Amino acid sequence: MIIKLDNITYGYDNQAVVDAVTMEINHGDFIGMIGPNGGGKSTIIKLMMGLLKPWKGQLLLGKGRNEDQVRIGYLPQYHDFDKKFPINVLEVVLSGLAGKTGRLYRYTKDQKHKAKELLSLLGLENIEQQAIGELSGGQMQRAFLGRALVADPDLLILDEPVTYVDNKFEQELYQLLEFINDQTAILLVSHDVGQIVSIVKTIACVNHELHYHPSNKIDEQILASYNCPIELITHGKVPHRVLHNHE
Repeated sequence: MIIKLDNITYGYDNQAVVDAVTMEINHGDFIGMIGPNGGGKSTIIKLMMGLLKPWKGQLLLGKGRNEDQVRIGYLPQYHDFDKKFPINVLEVVLSGLAGKTGRLYRYTKDQKHKAKELLSLLGLENIEQQAIGELSGGQMQRAFLGRALVADPDLLILDEPVTYVDNKFEQELYQLLEFINDQTAILLVSHDVGQIVSIVKTIACVNHELHYHPSNKIDEQILASYNCPIELITHGKVPHRVLHNHE
C-alpha cells in the first residue's frame, strides 16, 4: 500500500464535500477518477497530498511511513506562473527536487542526468535551454510532467492534464503514462470517461461519496448505480457516442 483514505469526511463552511470516503492506492495501480464538478475530486487530491486535514477518518501511509517519506508527484490542469520568469525547461524539471535541496543548493551531476533523461523521454531534449514561457501548451505540460517525475514519486497524480492542450498531445501523454505506470502508481482525474478507460486499470467515481470499480470496463448502468451524473463518451469507429445524463 502507498496511501489509503480511511472513512474520511471533509468539507467547507460546515458542509461536507466528501463523506465517508475510503480509497486505497497500491504500487502498480492506474486509477481513473471521474465525477461531476463540485463532487469532491479536488478535495480528495488535497487530502491525499496532506494539504487538508480530514474532519473524520484518517490518512494512512504505507509501511508506517510519514508524509515526508511518501513521494507524490502532482501535475495540475493549469499552471499559474509568470511566463516572463527567467527559467528554462531543464530548470523547471530540476525544480521538482526543491523539497530535497537547500536555498543555496547546487544540483548534483546525477540529478541533472536524471532530469535530462526525463526530457528525452518527454521529447524535450532539444529545447532544454529554452525559456518555459516560449513553449506551446503541450510542451509546457511535458516540462511540468518531468518536474512531477524527477523525484521518483511513489504516486503520480494528474488533475485533468489535457484540459488546455491539443488532441495530439493528449494521445502522446496517454501513451507516456502507460510507460510511466511500469514504475509509478498513477491517479488520473478526468471528465472524459471514454478516453481514459483504454489506459487506466480501475475506475473511482466521486460524487460526494466514492465508489470504486475494480476494472476499466464501465457502462451507463454502472455509472447509474454509483450515482455518478456524468456523460459517458466512447471513441471508436463512430467518433463519439454520448449517452444520456442519469440521476
